[in-house]
Formats: sequence, C-alpha cells, structure tokens
Amino acid sequence: MTAAHAAQQTADTTEAHHTAKRQRLHRRLFACGVLFGVVAEQIVLFAVPLLIFQDTDEVSSLGFAYAIEWLPALLAYPFAGLLADRDGGTRLFTCVSAGRAVVIGGALVGCLAAPSLLTPILMTSGALLSLLMAPVRMSIEKVVPQLAKGTELAKTQGLVQSMEVSAMAVGPALALLGVAFVGKFWLLAGASAAFLAAAVCWLPLPRGLRSAGSGSVRESFAELALGWSLLVRNRPLVLLAVLNFSINLVFATVLSANAALVTGVFHAPESAYAVLNICVGVLGLVNLMVIPLLLRHFDVRVLGVFGLALLCACLVLLGIASSMLLYGPAFVAALLGVTYFNVFNRTQRIKVIPEEHLGKVMGPFYLLNLLALPIGGLLVAGAGSSFGPQRLVAVLAIALSGFGAVMLPLTIRAFGRAFSEREASLVGVE
Repeated sequence: MTAAHAAQQTADTTEAHHTAKRQRLHRRLFACGVLFGVVAEQIVLFAVPLLIFQDTDEVSSLGFAYAIEWLPALLAYPFAGLLADRDGGTRLFTCVSAGRAVVIGGALVGCLAAPSLLTPILMTSGALLSLLMAPVRMSIEKVVPQLAKGTELAKTQGLVQSMEVSAMAVGPALALLGVAFVGKFWLLAGASAAFLAAAVCWLPLPRGLRSAGSGSVRESFAELALGWSLLVRNRPLVLLAVLNFSINLVFATVLSANAALVTGVFHAPESAYAVLNICVGVLGLVNLMVIPLLLRHFDVRVLGVFGLALLCACLVLLGIASSMLLYGPAFVAALLGVTYFNVFNRTQRIKVIPEEHLGKVMGPFYLLNLLALPIGGLLVAGAGSSFGPQRLVAVLAIALSGFGAVMLPLTIRAFGRAFSEREASLVGVE
C-alpha cells in the first residue's frame, strides 16, 4: 500500500512537472506571437507614414490616412469580440494573422506594379489591416485569462504590454536596416513575414472552448446587445473607457503627426524618426524585467497613477518642445507612461467582466476607447496645417492633465467598490 502510494505520488509529481513545463512553453509561444504581430505593425507604422508623406508632402494626408486606418477597426471590434467568445481566441488569432500577411504582401505587389497609386494603395491596405487588427486584439484579451489565473494575471498583462512596447525597438531597428539595404518598399515584405510568424507561434497553443450557438443574425445581434448592456451597467468600466478615450485622443494627434513633426518641423533625418521608436522599445525590454518586480511591492493602482502623471507631463512637453533634444526624450517617456498605465488598465478591467462574456464586453469597450483615434487623425487633418499639430497637442495635453486628475481617482474608487461587492457576494454564497 505504501509502495503504491509512493508510486502514485511520483506519477503526480511528474505530471505536475510536465504540466508546468507545458504551461511555460505556451506562455512563451503566446508572447512570441504577440511580439511578432506587433513588430509587423511597427514596421508598417514606420514605413507607411514616411512613404505617404514623401509622396504627398502634406501633413493633412497623414491625418486622413490615420483616420481611414482606424475607422474599420471601430466597426469591427464588437463583432470581433463575438468571434473571440465563440472561437476561444487561438484559432481566430492564427487565421487573421495569416490574413494580415496576405494583405501587406498584396500592398507591396500593388505599389511595385503601380507607383502612381502608392498613397491610395497604402491607405486601402491600412484600412484592411485595421479591420483585421480587431479580432487579433480580441483574441489576445480572450486567451490571457486562459493562460493566467490569480496573481499571474497582472504579470501576464504586463508581459503583453512589454511585448507590445518592445516591438517598438525591434520593428524600427529592422526597418532601419531594411531602408539601408533594400529600401522602404521592401519593408512591407518583412512585415508580411512577421505576421506569418505570429500565426505560426500560436498554432501549438491549446484551443479555447467554442461557445454553443447557431451563429444566426438574430442571435449575433442579441449577443451584441448583451455586451453593450453589460458594459453600460458596469460603472468602473464606463469610467475607464471615458478616461482611455481622452488619453487616446491626445496620443492620436501625436502619433498621426509624428512623422511630419520629426522630419518636417524639427528637420531631423528619417533615422531620428526610427531611433525614437527604438528607444521606446528598449525601455519596453527593460520594463519586461522591471514590471514584475514593481508588482511585488506596489499595487497596480500605484502604477496607474504614476503612468498617467508621467504621460500627461510628457505630452505637455511634446506640445511646447522647440527641438528634437526635448521632443525625443519626452516622446519616449510618454510611451513609458502608457506602459505603466496600461498594466493598471488591462488588469483591472478583466477582473470585473465574467469570462464567458469577455469578448462581448471588450468589443464595445475597445470601440469606445479607440473612437478617439480617427477623431485625432481628423483633428490633425483639419487643423494640422492652419493651427499647427504641435500647438494642438499642447492644448489637448493640458486639458487631459486636468481631466485625468479628476477621472482617475473616481475610476479607482469605482473598481474598489466593484471588487468589494463581488467579494461580499461570494462570502454570502458560501
């Protein structure tokens, strides 16, 4: 009996070891898939604005391109959330990442075949990539809680954020090498290969459970209505969505005009435009190690407050910078602030959404958050030439500083009450 018990214990220990090893492998493949996907996006974000600006020599064209790129994603997010819930996330990510590889590969062929149509081809491909980005983001949101539970959730969300920021080093660095050796057009081929690599990385991940349902139009609209209803009734999520919208509005003006500011206003070389993103990415790699350490000593709320304060201060500096010596460090530090704020943002919101309805709720949530991006692009398109994009950033940054100082404490308190009510209900059930 003792020998049998010992053998069973050994078998259990071996199985637990293999399970832990398999989970670590899955987390690494998950992170690599996210990294490859965002590296591809960063290569596209480096190449496309420069190609369009050089083709048109107009700041307004950058604003319109930014708005056109984001509008399809806004329409797609609620439906992408439904797809993620029904699919489980992994299959959807793999298929859509492969689709993005085809889109950007097709854009390269189109630009080489018809150089005179470069701008409309790149704008069209940007819109298609935006449409396909929605299911990718929803897949990541769906898979994170499948891979991480309890205290590992914040670390995994920090890992996702760090992968996204780290890609800002790898993507532009690869882009600079590509420009030096093969030219900007061929960067699109590199982006296509990176999208394909992202799809391959997620192939071995466990397939999430598919949700039951016929998938009829009536059922789909019923699920969309349920998602909106759950979101609207969730006070902390509504407050967080409003705060995210205000942050994204200011950042959209910065990102949509960044190429013009760096190469046009400050007359810096194209390499400086890439070096900015590389510096951000290097900090992202550092944060990959730093964030888990910070989470051992500080609550995610502290990271959220620090991140938003740093972001607002640096956005104001971007608006008043008179040279690249000030603009460059402020841009890098602003994205560092986004990194810390997003650890709070991503960790807290998942805790107040039932896992079975995560995609349904996160789709509308993303729509509200990202609605600011095309609006920011249109602001740059409309006021960039007359009012000036940098002055526009300064005004919006000052407004965000005051608004954020009021909204963030309200949001933190709302999440605290929601967590307390949930714990009280669980105690009542027991």
